[in-house]
Amino acid sequence: MKAFTSPWKLVVSCLLLLTTLTTPIVASSGDNAEEFRGCVSLCQSRTCNNLPSEALPLALQLTGWTCADNCKYECMHLITDRAIQHHERVQQYFGKWPFWRFAGMQEPASVLFSALNFAAHVAGVRKLRARVPEGHPMKKYYLLFAFISMNAWVWSSVFHTRDLPTTEKLDYFSAALAILYALYYTVIRLFHLYPAEHSPLGYNHSAATVTTRVALTIACTWAFLVHVTYLTFLPRFDYSYNMVFNLTIGMAHNLLWVCYSLPSRLSFIRRFRDRPRSYRPTFATKPALFVLLTTAATFLEVFDFPAWGRIIDAHSLWHLATVPIAVLWYDFLVQDACDEGWRFSKS
Repeated sequence: MKAFTSPWKLVVSCLLLLTTLTTPIVASSGDNAEEFRGCVSLCQSRTCNNLPSEALPLALQLTGWTCADNCKYECMHLITDRAIQHHERVQQYFGKWPFWRFAGMQEPASVLFSALNFAAHVAGVRKLRARVPEGHPMKKYYLLFAFISMNAWVWSSVFHTRDLPTTEKLDYFSAALAILYALYYTVIRLFHLYPAEHSPLGYNHSAATVTTRVALTIACTWAFLVHVTYLTFLPRFDYSYNMVFNLTIGMAHNLLWVCYSLPSRLSFIRRFRDRPRSYRPTFATKPALFVLLTTAATFLEVFDFPAWGRIIDAHSLWHLATVPIAVLWYDFLVQDACDEGWRFSKS
C-alpha cells in the first residue's frame, strides 16, 4: 500500500491546483474597466442605433456577430493598442485574451488546431479499420471513441469560432462525453468486460461479465445525463464543477493506463485475460508516455500568458499539443489490439 500513497497525494494535489487555476472567468478586468464600458457605450450610441445588421461584413453576419459585439471587439483592441504602446499590462476580456479575428472567427488559431485534432481522429479511424481484425472485441469500442472525439473537436471549432452560451455548452458537453467514454472503454478493456459473440478470437463470456458491463454502461450514461442536466438548468454555468468532473474522470482514465504500463509486480492489471499477469508486451510503456505528455500539455492551461501577436495563447497551444498525442494513442490501441496475447483464449 505504501507504493500507492505518494502517487495518490500527487494526483489530489494536481487536481486541486488545476481546478483552482483553470476555472474560466465570466467577467475579467478588461471588460469591467470604466474605460472599456465607456468606449462600448459611445460606440453603440454612435454606430449601432443607426446601423442595420446587414451593414456588417458578410463573414461577421454568418458567424453571428452583432453591432454591439463588434463595438466590444473594436474597443478591446483599441485599449489593448494603447496598453502595448505605453508598456502596460494587457488585460483579459470576458475570460479571454484579446485575439485578432479572422473571417468572423474569434480565436482562429484554436479553430485551426481543433481541426487538426479532428483530422488526427479521422486518421485514427482509418488505422483501426485497416489494422484491427474484424470481430476483435474492442474494435467497435475504439471506433465509437474516435467518432465521439471527432464530434468533440467539431464543437470545439464552433465554440472558438463564436463564444456564445449555446456553443459553449455544446463544446463542454461534447468534451465531457469524450472523456467519460474514454474511461468507459478503458474499464471494458482492462477488466475484460468486452462481449465475445461473433469473435474469431474465441472468447467466452459469463453472465457476471455481461451484468457488470450493462451496469457500467447504465452508470456512465446516467452520470453523463445528470452532468448535462445539472449544468443546463442552473441559472449560471458552474465552471468549477465542470472542471472537477472532467479532471476526475480524466485522471481515473490515466491512472488505469499507468497501471497497464507498470511492471507486473506493481500493477493489479492483467493485461490480457488468458495470459499470466507477468506477460508484458514491449509497447506497454506507451500508455505511461501518453499520460506524461497529456499531463504536460494540460499544464499549458495553468501557465497562461497574453496571446502572442494576439493570435496564439496557451489554450491554443494546448490544442496543438494534443494532435501528436492522439496519433500516438491510436498507434498504441492498434498495437495492443493486434498483440498475440488476445489469441490465447479458448472457446
